Amino acid sequence: MNADLPEMEELVQLMQHQQAEIDRIRQDIDTVLVSGYSRNDEVTATLRGTGRFTEFEIDPEALRRYDARDIGEVIAEAANDALEQLARLAEQRLAPVLSATDELT
Repeated sequence: MNADLPEMEELVQLMQHQQAEIDRIRQDIDTVLVSGYSRNDEVTATLRGTGRFTEFEIDPEALRRYDARDIGEVIAEAANDALEQLARLAEQRLAPVLSATDELT
């Protein structure tokens, strides 16, 4: 039973190291700005890594072309694209650490 103790300690240390790495990556992601776009690039939504939107840019031509309901849809497209971009970025940055964790289980 004592032979398993050093192996268990190594596993705990590795898990602590990986958790610290995940925390560092999350802090880095929190500072990132990501942009998303509507289908015709009429709206740009800028999103911080924390999930808070910082800016929406609307092409003035779109304001002349669309009614309020359509503008809302175009803004939603850009916002959803920004959220998808952020999710992809987080997945890419966390993937190496998470795959190493999966190998342990």
